[in-house]
Amino acid sequence: MADKRKASWGSGELYDLLCLMMLGTCVWVLGVQLGAFRWVDRIILDHNLSDVFKLGFFMGMGAVAASVSKSIRLLKAMRERDAAEAQAAETARHDPLTGLANRRLFTERLEERRAAGSTGRLAVLVIDLDRFKPVNELYGYEAGNAVLRAVGERLGRTLPEGSTVARLDGDEFAALVETGTGGEGLARLAQGVITALSAPVAWHGHEIKVGATVGIAAADADDGTAGAVLHAADLAMVQGKRDGRGTYRVFESAMDEALKARARLEADLRVAIDTGQIEPYYQPVVALPGQTVTGFEVLARWRHPEQGLLMPSTFIPVAEETGMIGDLSYLILRRACLDARAWPAHLQLAVNIAPQQFQDSDLALRILAILTETGFQAHRLEVEITETAIVQDLEATRATLGALQTLGVRVALDDFGTGYSSLYHLRELRFDKLKIDRSYVNSIAEGDERAKLVDAIIKLGSSLGLVTTAEGIETETSVDWLASQGCDYGQGYLFGKPMPRAEIERRLVEGLLDTGPAAPKPEIGPRTVLTEKAA
Repeated sequence: MADKRKASWGSGELYDLLCLMMLGTCVWVLGVQLGAFRWVDRIILDHNLSDVFKLGFFMGMGAVAASVSKSIRLLKAMRERDAAEAQAAETARHDPLTGLANRRLFTERLEERRAAGSTGRLAVLVIDLDRFKPVNELYGYEAGNAVLRAVGERLGRTLPEGSTVARLDGDEFAALVETGTGGEGLARLAQGVITALSAPVAWHGHEIKVGATVGIAAADADDGTAGAVLHAADLAMVQGKRDGRGTYRVFESAMDEALKARARLEADLRVAIDTGQIEPYYQPVVALPGQTVTGFEVLARWRHPEQGLLMPSTFIPVAEETGMIGDLSYLILRRACLDARAWPAHLQLAVNIAPQQFQDSDLALRILAILTETGFQAHRLEVEITETAIVQDLEATRATLGALQTLGVRVALDDFGTGYSSLYHLRELRFDKLKIDRSYVNSIAEGDERAKLVDAIIKLGSSLGLVTTAEGIETETSVDWLASQGCDYGQGYLFGKPMPRAEIERRLVEGLLDTGPAAPKPEIGPRTVLTEKAA
């Protein structure tokens, strides 16, 4: 404790003062008592000054020295503080990773340029990188940081001299530019930015490729506040993302209205999921050629309190983009299982699972929990996935499919022929069924070439031991042709439109649905899968 007190005392100003006063005393001892400064002593003796006064004189000199030392240290501290404040102010206005301006400085520059006026056309570009998230996932955050730094450098080289470039947040950048009075200059500039950022970034022997989508908004003095201009450019960028990425869009007032409508739809959708406004509809699936009903595909319908019955195309994309698709899918599956458990035991249900859900390692457990809760038998359930789910993560998809099939759930590859699946995927992943996309079925009558494609898909499925279902059947001619080629099942408006539970049950009671004799329960056992090693 004594050492702590000593350390605290030694660092104080009083300690410095006492030290200097003691130094003055020592000087007095040397100069007066030992005769080292006799000329000082003579001056003092001539004035008949006492020893006490002489001691006080030298101690006072020490105090003056202490005061001067304190003043010097104080001046140095003030200079260091000013430098630190200037550094902090500079840091607060720049992105530490890229060295570019941050949102705060960009807004300030935007306000200054707008207030000063411009001879050309002042505009804000918001640039959002495409496919940046997989960079961090595949190569790590150091690679992601390298890409962001490269983007900052390329923007500085591509944009006109005098432009302000900023990193707003994450992988979103902005630029304040001045071009000619026409819109062609901005269009060329935006395309140049997209081209520059699409070039690969070299990193530790890898070539990392990203892209960019650009939103443009006018930034003249009469175009609202700086925040409003940034918001407008951001809305244009979001529209570019929705239109396919890798492009640019110029802000239009309709975009703002569309965004507000989208926000209302998102809020309504959350309420709809929580309150059960979304319900399952059922479209018959029949065996070919006899057209006996073997089950139903489950399709979602939203009974909106103001807009009436909404189709899936209105809200499913929103659910997928906002992460609500999981809650929505489990809601529909639970209600469908409750509806169908009292139907004839050989009728199956086919439900769609979104690609995002296949990234959830607990998907099979969640489905098992719903089957257990509702008492619906696993062998009556068929899960449909699209080819997009395969491409996103093959190994995760393989593990999830295996877990589902272990439960006894059957798995179908939906919309076959419209995505990225290959023979490798069909062999490696243990599908039970191929569903031929309606675009192929509808084109059968257009010519032999189209028909040959459908025939090839049917034969491919047969050779791999997979049953096939043709979607979108609307004519008896299509039924006859598909059946003659060996297609196993059919689905489409010819056999029935999607119907609510009450309509299905009415038709079942009245015998309006030919469900045929009860089919035997399928045996679920181990399968032999031909792999490269086995081959």
